[in-house]
Amino acid sequence: MTQNFTLRIFTEPQQGASYDDLLRVAKHAEDTGYDAFFRSDHYLKMGSVAGDPGPTDAWVTLGGLARETSRLRLGTLMTAGTFRLPGPLAISVAQVDQMSGGRVEFGLGSGWYEEEHTAYGIPFPSLKERFDRYAEQLEIITGLWETPEGETFSFDGQHYQLTDSPALPKPAQRPRPPVLIGGAGKKRTPALAARFADEFNLPFVDVDTAAAQFERVDAACQAIGRDSGEIVRSAAMVLCVGKDEAELARRAQAIGREVDELRANGLAGTPAEVVDKIGSWRERTGISRLYLQVLDLTDLGHLDVVASEVAPQL
Repeated sequence: MTQNFTLRIFTEPQQGASYDDLLRVAKHAEDTGYDAFFRSDHYLKMGSVAGDPGPTDAWVTLGGLARETSRLRLGTLMTAGTFRLPGPLAISVAQVDQMSGGRVEFGLGSGWYEEEHTAYGIPFPSLKERFDRYAEQLEIITGLWETPEGETFSFDGQHYQLTDSPALPKPAQRPRPPVLIGGAGKKRTPALAARFADEFNLPFVDVDTAAAQFERVDAACQAIGRDSGEIVRSAAMVLCVGKDEAELARRAQAIGREVDELRANGLAGTPAEVVDKIGSWRERTGISRLYLQVLDLTDLGHLDVVASEVAPQL
């Protein structure tokens, strides 16, 4: 497994961000040396924030950023499997990969936030059915991308049927963009990761939970004869870094959180504290990527502190 450690910016635009807000953050992330810009895929705010001006669509956003950035990897944590049919989704993601010159990474999850489905008229099946559909979607999307040019792809599942698809367009990356899978499910999630994942991500969990889940993914790989070292390990944490306690407190207040809670549950503190916590995670879990959840998109100085005082020590 690669030991090169990378930091990625992860945004939650449903909490209140326009495309222009996201573009500003993405360009700044590129200019300051971050590896990637990722966003959530949600259509409704969470919690007590206003959420104005409302949601932006993940893949429309990434298509725009594909043309306005040149180096950043671009992707989702995670695209909701309930939002889009797998065939059209494969087309959209392949197109954005072409538009970016091969910089897309494709995170796919089963979908979980019932209220956003209710708000926008999106069907929300039972957990079992969502997961059954999710498994079929992974098979279809990767199958379409990996079908050689000139051949067709067919699929006969319980929820989706494709007949003689030309499996076009192809993504720029061959045979396909990297696939990210994540989450804490103890059985089906590791099994799907072993089959399909190039990266396994654990968002907003403690280090013991992460280590145990990575072990389950390793075991699932072993069960099907796959080298688990082929799967990049990553985590996502809310970011709150300050050069001193006053700056830290100001940044915590701006996102409606308490400093002590963020120190316990996120990636928070002085640059030295944050470097130590990342080091502990690397030692315990073997992660080689960290997604920094940036909740105040107006504070570009926050990115600067991490780029100048944390990243060089990793």
